Formats: sequence, structure tokens, C-alpha cells
Amino acid sequence: MFACSGSPTVFGGPFLLHNSVGGEKVARPDKVAAVAEIKDKLSRAQSVVLADYRGLNVAQATELRKQLREAGIEYKVVKNTLTIIAARECGLDGLASLLTGPTAIAFGYDDPVAPAKILSEFAKANKDLELKGGVLDGQVMNVEDVKALADLPSREELLAQVLRGMQAPIAGFVNVLQGTIRNFVYALDAVRKQKEEAGA
Repeated sequence: MFACSGSPTVFGGPFLLHNSVGGEKVARPDKVAAVAEIKDKLSRAQSVVLADYRGLNVAQATELRKQLREAGIEYKVVKNTLTIIAARECGLDGLASLLTGPTAIAFGYDDPVAPAKILSEFAKANKDLELKGGVLDGQVMNVEDVKALADLPSREELLAQVLRGMQAPIAGFVNVLQGTIRNFVYALDAVRKQKEEAGA
């Protein structure tokens, strides 16, 4: 999650409207809202991954969106100029260098590894999807960093590993207890037989 500043500072060119009342130029409400939306997504995301989607056909794009949605990842095609403004307001100035050409962003809110993993695997199978980079813990990542992140276990895989690690000592403890109880039963049985032989 990234800390973003308050109100957007949209300025210049296509972001301004001529105000007929006072004659001054004011920020266009739709652009201000778009920057605010991107800032909100950046501030809530644990990680983001940027990709150039231009070579994907409709079926491929639909499949990618489906995979991301099933993993709880939001995928949005963005305007680079608005995203640059939002990124700067979130202290992510380095993101501007990745925002060239058509850009889609995968916002990972729950699992920081999932966006990188899904997009990397999809890019391997569909050469038309090109990874650009991303952001993790406020640090801008290049393509190699995103691929390295994708190789890490997902949150679910890590939890499964932890549970397996916790179960192994418990299973060993249960076996020790069972062995102790079994030995105690054998000892009681031996004492019983010894008493029976002594009484006979």
C-alpha cells in the first residue's frame, strides 16, 4: 500500500476547461475523478503490475481478465498521462518511465505475488502480452523484478507450507505419545501376566 497525497494537482493542456463565468481555466472534473480513482487503487494495492496488452485478441484479453478476477485482482486499462499524475502524488515518480504505449495495470489487494504470477504465466503462453514492470512496497520494479516476484510462492502456497511445517511436529508428538501409551500398556500386560504366574 502506498501513501498518496490529498487532492489531485491536475494541470495543463487537456486537463483544463475554460470557465465561462470567470474566464479562468479549471481542471476538468472527469480527469480529476480519473486521477483520484487511480490514486485510490494505488493506495489500496499491495502490488501492481503493468503490461502492454496491444497484441492480445478479444478471446485472450477475456481469458486474462477472467483469471485475474478469479484471483481477486483488479485489471484496468489506464491513460498514461493520468496515471503519471496519480503515481507522482503517491510518491511513485519512477513509474512514469514504464507508462509508455498502451498500458493495463493489475492491482493486487490481497496477495502481492498473485498479479505478477498470473501475468507472467499468461505472458509465457501468449507472447503478445508484454510485461512492463510494477510496484511492490512502494518500490518500482523492472520486468526482471516482476518475473522474480512471480517465482515466489503465493500467499496460499506459503500458508500451506506453514501448516505442513506445523503438522509435522504435531504428528511426531502424537506418535511419541502413542508409543509411550503402547509401551505402558505392554508393561501393564507384563505385570498382569507376572502376577498371574505368581498366583498359579
